[in-house]
Amino acid sequence: MASSVLAWLIWITPLVGALLTPIFAKLHSRVRDVAAVGFTFVAAVLATITALTVSAGDYTVAWIPSLNITAGVLVDPLSLFMVNIVAWISLLIMIYSVGYMKGEFGLTRYWFFMNLFIGNMLLLVLADNLLMMFFGWEGVGLCSYALIGHFYRDEPQYWVGSPGDKALGVSEEYSPTKAGMKAFVMTRIGDIALLIAIFLIYAFARTFNYNQLVSQLGGSGSWAANLSRLGLLLPTALLFFGGPIGKSAQFPLQEWLPDAMTGPASVSALIHAATMVKAGVFLTGRMGPVFFIALSQFNQVPQFFGVIAWIGALTALLAATQAAVAREIKKVLAYSTVSQIGYMMLALGLAGLSANFLAGYTAGLLHLLSHAVFKASLFLAAGWVLHVTESRFMDEMGGLAKAMRLTSASMLLAGLSLMGIPPFSGFWTKDAILSLSFLGGQYILYGLALSTAFITGFYTVRMLGITLAGKPSNHVEDLMESGKHPHEAGYTMLIPYLLLAVGSLALGLLYPLYSGPLTKYISGTFASTIYA
Repeated sequence: MASSVLAWLIWITPLVGALLTPIFAKLHSRVRDVAAVGFTFVAAVLATITALTVSAGDYTVAWIPSLNITAGVLVDPLSLFMVNIVAWISLLIMIYSVGYMKGEFGLTRYWFFMNLFIGNMLLLVLADNLLMMFFGWEGVGLCSYALIGHFYRDEPQYWVGSPGDKALGVSEEYSPTKAGMKAFVMTRIGDIALLIAIFLIYAFARTFNYNQLVSQLGGSGSWAANLSRLGLLLPTALLFFGGPIGKSAQFPLQEWLPDAMTGPASVSALIHAATMVKAGVFLTGRMGPVFFIALSQFNQVPQFFGVIAWIGALTALLAATQAAVAREIKKVLAYSTVSQIGYMMLALGLAGLSANFLAGYTAGLLHLLSHAVFKASLFLAAGWVLHVTESRFMDEMGGLAKAMRLTSASMLLAGLSLMGIPPFSGFWTKDAILSLSFLGGQYILYGLALSTAFITGFYTVRMLGITLAGKPSNHVEDLMESGKHPHEAGYTMLIPYLLLAVGSLALGLLYPLYSGPLTKYISGTFASTIYA
């Protein structure tokens, strides 16, 4: 039991850090900044120690015994895989923030919500039941709203969208406060569906606990059987998937994410690489096997997993076409995230449509890892590009490669991984998804995914070419004439995105060595008490 305390502390530590941030701010701003990063560092170290030393299990304490409601942490391969991604990438983003946010207003508020964001995401991942998970789920939603709207004074330089752009007569230009509210409202649509599904499950199972939900699946009196008799099992599963659709910005609730680029670049990196949008993929991975077992008893597996796969594939293609024409660099990256999350959802959907559930399951999770690394690098590097050019528009950049060689190299390495060029990590993980769809006979889904891959290559080359290559734009030349020359970021900013870019290459080069053992490790999730 003592060892399980480590798992509890992983998510508690950043939350405590958030609460102490205002106190540290009273002492000194430097103390506040170092402490904010320090709490994330402790959480990351605890995540690694837990993965290495704590035995898999469900560490639960009674909460409301009369209702069979418990509080607990679930230590298994899936949760340990995810918490280490979240914690370590969050740490690099926090280090970057020290330099990037220097001199900005509202830093105490910023550090408070960043630690709260990370803590809630870790709670979401480690929770052993749907109720605790939902607390973390809503926590990341609240923090994203606050951080997207961090620059609440709505100065024009923090807006997204081109001036004058309209859709159906409505302005496509968003201020930070408007973008934050849009994200909050659109994700709530999915959250309502998720909450209905959770309480439908509880009403028939009388438990929120993942472990107990699976243990009750056998027999004609199970919660799944009772839901099925009322014709509610498949609708409940689809309502549940509504939560991931909203949180992970999948069709038709995808448009909040590109407009969420009003926050600092560090916030964008955290949302896209380590927290918010990955939450939906994780939850689909956590409950997907449960629904697979439940639905297989009533021959409804293809319907549910088909919806996941088709939404993923269509979202991937749609968002890629939007990235191909976007003018703002952060919007290109945002649409790219929507598209790549679509690939992950496609893989998780294919898991239920193929003869080998584990192949699709691990393909989706390995692409999550790959994407987390290269997308964090791209956002952090892009944040510095925005800073030195004082513009969010790519056509007002250009010619930056000579003056910013390390930043350009980072963006190139991460961009090659996004494109799926061998031997980068994105090549292996994307190829696994394409192969699974083709070999599984899902030829239309394969065609959509392959088309997306080609468009991804186009918009990545376009972004890198316009931003880094060629001659400086008139805007950049004007900046240089006024004495503002493009230059490299300070070490606290440069090192995180450079490490992540090199990491995307290393993950690709080493993929043949670790993919097998990691797949076997993740498969341990199914051998644990949950999926036994």
